[in-house]
Amino acid sequence: MKTELRTAAYLGGISFILLASAVQAGDWPQFRGPNGSGVSDEKGLPIRWSSEQNIRWKAELPGRGLSCPVIVGDRVYLTACSGYQQDRLHVLCFRAADGKKLWERQLWATGSTMCHPTTCMAAPTPVADAQGVYAFFATADVAAYDPDGHLLWYRSLSRDYPGIANNVGMAASPVVFGDLLFLPLENAGNSFALAVDRRTGATRWKVERHRDINWITPLVVSGEGRTEVLFQTSRDITAYDPETGKRLWSHEGGLSSVSSPILGRDRILVPGGDFTALKAASGSAAPEVLWKTNRIKTSYPSPVFLDGRIYTLNQAGILVCSDAEDGKTLWQVRLKGPFWATPVIADGKLYALNEEGTTFVVDLRTDDDEARILAQNRLEDKFLATPAIAHRSLFLRSDQFLYCIGEQ
Repeated sequence: MKTELRTAAYLGGISFILLASAVQAGDWPQFRGPNGSGVSDEKGLPIRWSSEQNIRWKAELPGRGLSCPVIVGDRVYLTACSGYQQDRLHVLCFRAADGKKLWERQLWATGSTMCHPTTCMAAPTPVADAQGVYAFFATADVAAYDPDGHLLWYRSLSRDYPGIANNVGMAASPVVFGDLLFLPLENAGNSFALAVDRRTGATRWKVERHRDINWITPLVVSGEGRTEVLFQTSRDITAYDPETGKRLWSHEGGLSSVSSPILGRDRILVPGGDFTALKAASGSAAPEVLWKTNRIKTSYPSPVFLDGRIYTLNQAGILVCSDAEDGKTLWQVRLKGPFWATPVIADGKLYALNEEGTTFVVDLRTDDDEARILAQNRLEDKFLATPAIAHRSLFLRSDQFLYCIGEQ
């Protein structure tokens, strides 16, 4: 039995650690879904829809947001911001089955609300588990609510650490692991990685980081008896012990400050000037560089990995499929951009949503290494947020509405 377990661990390589508190199969609890992969096990998603076809429900939102919906059980959580200076912060909960708004809570922003007009204060995606939702805003306000909307705790990080600078707008999202909530606060001012107790909000550890405008969401990985939490900026990707904040290893280079890394079997796939594949390090040694290439380009969308292949989409709309073994291009296809949202994958199909509201459905189960576009589905709205997948449905968020799209 022990031999079988060791073999399974070896074949699996490093894998994402499951989020805390029993999120269920089929949930979409954080940015890019289960374990930050962008991939869902859901079946039966629609291929075609329009404003009059396969819209299960549509809920009006109180303000703007680039944050993505997250789903745990029958709860869909979302954040928004409103007011002339984006100083009113909203946390909302909808019922997944029919879109009924179960509750809404509001906060006043305590940090700076100055940002680029493309983004807003509700840019970071919340993270959820069976205990509730943890909402983080670009103002450095963070609040935890239980599934029924009762406040568990709240912190104004801009008051705790007044040097935090919002600049053009923070958008990196929090991640939960065990009893810890990881908050990426890398910015041009007081820049750090923070771990707080998800039950109380109390600081567990704080690590100084480079002062750099940054939008990368942390990545938690586990394997060979050790778990790491990775924080990336344009200068480095660094692994820390999730319990103590101890620095384990770091890889430096011209990396992306927007597109987040992902895990691909036994390698960490890191976007940047050179897209880099790192093998997991042992001990405190720097990770081995398996390959790097300047032919894989990302912009705002993050990469997605499935079955040994990397899918990247730049803002102009070039979708590229690359071999994760060596980085070589297998195929590419031009879609109509611009794109801000990261593609998501389910049931052998890739869903790429552009800013103008068109979702391209691309068949990934082809034998001839050629892309096949199955459908182009248009909604007359503006979309910058990455879709979520749960309950055999796609959840799309615009500035005005939350859409649930599924076969009727």
